[in-house]
Amino acid sequence: MALSGDAKKIIEVGVKALEDKKAEDIKVIDISEICIFADALIIATGNNKKQIQAMSDEADEKISEAGFDRFCIEGYENADWILMGYDDVIIHLFERQMRSFYDLERLYRDGKTVDIT
Repeated sequence: MALSGDAKKIIEVGVKALEDKKAEDIKVIDISEICIFADALIIATGNNKKQIQAMSDEADEKISEAGFDRFCIEGYENADWILMGYDDVIIHLFERQMRSFYDLERLYRDGKTVDIT
């Protein structure tokens, strides 16, 4: 199974929005062959609560403008880990220590890293 056209578009728009807000260490993992709840994860790090919330706001705005509705958001108030869901793509925005602690890249190591350059 490969990423759908919608998933590819959400990834493209979401990554660009995160880059615009200076997100660090952005990774995209194709989990379509190992997961039933999503096709891809976008994982990024921010330096503080305000930046992580700004990353979330920008991604949400740009992905919504591209025609995709967010079906969930968790953790916005604390902003040490914000989870956002769009169609078959889940975005995880982390504070550095939380990202290191939960290490989603290790958890989903059987997925395929997507080249976003």
